[in-house]
Amino acid sequence: MSKESDERYTPEYAVLPLLEFLEPFKGKTIWCPFDKSESKFVKVLTKYDYDVVYSHIDNGQDFYTYQPEHFDLIISNPPFTGKKDTFERVLSFDKPFALLMTLDWLRDAAPKRLFREKDWQLLMFEERVQYKNSDKDCIDFSSAYYCYNFLPKQIIMRSLKEDIRQVKLF
Repeated sequence: MSKESDERYTPEYAVLPLLEFLEPFKGKTIWCPFDKSESKFVKVLTKYDYDVVYSHIDNGQDFYTYQPEHFDLIISNPPFTGKKDTFERVLSFDKPFALLMTLDWLRDAAPKRLFREKDWQLLMFEERVQYKNSDKDCIDFSSAYYCYNFLPKQIIMRSLKEDIRQVKLF
């Protein structure tokens, strides 16, 4: 996959379910390492008064070599390619995280090896998430947040439709 095909944008309705689990992190700094100011992660989290720092490779902030001075947890939608390397780096921080990723990745050996010694968690959805690219074309995937020290239990299932009705959108 090329960088262009990796650049897919998460819709607001796929960020909103995180709000239910973020209260214990009030006052903490959230790093969105694959995001720009217009990212729905940045906009939604900021709107709900969370302290957010963001970075993006287009701004010279390569996730594999850059990190902000301070952050307490990580939330984002990482590129589809390089998932194993991304999760290795995220796990190396030993901080809570919630990363949106296709559920198909569970068929690979990498997540099983990476999370063997960690109590990883999944926030799964009944519906598929429609990601957009810069041309507004959509591609949908059955997705989940792969989490560590973020959720109150290991697997949680939610409906994206219910979450949209419960939270006031922009």
